[in-house]
Amino acid sequence: MNTKFIQLDNSIINCKKCRRLVNFTKKISQKKRKKNISDEYWGKPVPGFGDLKAKLMIIGLAPAAHGGTRTGRAFTGDKSGDFLFKCLHSANLSNQPFSNHINDGLKLNSTFITNILKCVPPGDKPLKNELNNCSDFFSSEISNLNNLRVIVALGKVAFDSCLEFYKKNYLIKKKLIFKHGKNYKLPDGKTLLASYHPSPRNVNTKIINHRMMKNLFIKANNLSYN
Repeated sequence: MNTKFIQLDNSIINCKKCRRLVNFTKKISQKKRKKNISDEYWGKPVPGFGDLKAKLMIIGLAPAAHGGTRTGRAFTGDKSGDFLFKCLHSANLSNQPFSNHINDGLKLNSTFITNILKCVPPGDKPLKNELNNCSDFFSSEISNLNNLRVIVALGKVAFDSCLEFYKKNYLIKKKLIFKHGKNYKLPDGKTLLASYHPSPRNVNTKIINHRMMKNLFIKANNLSYN
């Protein structure tokens, strides 16, 4: 890992700007879930991870309470991650179809995964000031990935939050509407691609399935080379 990302990760992990999120993360890590009662929870903000030469970035809203908040890695140790990595592996963007813990040997191919918000918010509903506090971290991740071409937003909230970040830095006149598979050119030349979130609800109700998500990642990878 290069120096910039080491410094960024340390800044993220040690961040205590949002008292509400710090307290909620601590509460989750102490109370735990019955299924994971013997696990030692990470219990800190969760930095992004992946290929530092990535052309593709995948973003969610925030780490899961008993996923990334427990394991210390985004989309790791929860059902959304289970589905996500099966699809990434099918699209040749990861070396294995699972993401169980931080030392499971997972490697991403030209892909970097992160969340807009680095801490889990109560009810999965962050406050505006919390998103603002995290925006510098997201900005640094984008600027440190020198080869980045495409951003895949998992879910409408992540899509809208990504747009809000760009609107702070660029003038966006056209209204960009969330629609699975729809892609938009951003003012800095990158492409934003909308995707349904791989949540258990979306998977169980067949809003998203393996073929749809695999094809979306293949599309994202192709766009990253255009």
